[in-house]
Amino acid sequence: MKAEFTIPGEPKGKGRHKTSTQSGRVIHYTPKGTRLYEETVANEYLRQCGNVRVDDNEYVDIKILAYFKIPKSANKEDAERMRKNIIRPAKKPDVDNIIKIVADALNGIAYKDDKQIVDSVARKFYSDTPCVKVKITSIDQEEF
Repeated sequence: MKAEFTIPGEPKGKGRHKTSTQSGRVIHYTPKGTRLYEETVANEYLRQCGNVRVDDNEYVDIKILAYFKIPKSANKEDAERMRKNIIRPAKKPDVDNIIKIVADALNGIAYKDDKQIVDSVARKFYSDTPCVKVKITSIDQEEF
């Protein structure tokens, strides 16, 4: 199984759970921005890949390319170096949080659970068109 899709817009990372008290009880919740982005990831996967899903007994290899908008403050020379991947975005969100938000959003949709992910690659670049490109490939356990 192989599936590829693109999430339009600026890459986002998984936000930390928040804690609050309501009526004297402590509650934990996922920030709204994280929930909305996870819904966007899931919807884009379903729209672009349909019901393609990794079998429950297969491993998953996930590759994520995160493209950030070139800052308006960048001079022409730096902007061109960003387009050529000479300058890369060493900024938030951290690459591990990008993996986490995409992997969590695809639980129960592209695969049963993100614990099936045994290989992953994530890279950050600049682009005139910010987006996140995701490629999911299944690995049969007997291939190992």
